Amino acid sequence: MHIVLFEPEIPPNTGNIIRLCANTGCQLHLIQPLGFSLDDKQMRRAGLDYHQYTMPQTHQSFDAFLEIAKPKRIFAIETCGKKNYTEAIFKPDDAFLFGPETRGLPKRILNQIPKEQILNIPMLPNIRSINLSNTVAIVTYEAWRQLGFAAI
Repeated sequence: MHIVLFEPEIPPNTGNIIRLCANTGCQLHLIQPLGFSLDDKQMRRAGLDYHQYTMPQTHQSFDAFLEIAKPKRIFAIETCGKKNYTEAIFKPDDAFLFGPETRGLPKRILNQIPKEQILNIPMLPNIRSINLSNTVAIVTYEAWRQLGFAAI
């Protein structure tokens, strides 16, 4: 499976996601521009020594990611999604796309994703969002559970 962070902004979130990818076998993709350097002290601390188990791939743009990774299906995780993440049936080569922490995915990106593949995570009303690294973990573990926790 592929975890795709579109223009991530907060280093510890990305560090936590590196750790998650190391533990689940997912490939991490970072779409530039990044809001930090990959050498950022906070990101390295959050990722601990897990960088040796997973190396994020960086891409100049979303289009560059599509061209290089060639994902079969992309699921965007957004608060505007009409379908709950637990209603989707995931496959091993799926890509999960997450937007920047402060603004979410832009419309130009969401318009490229089929509506039924824009998923949400249920939350109480009037709450803005869940932390990015928590959101990635929730969706990744649901997908991995559906796949029988098989090696990816």
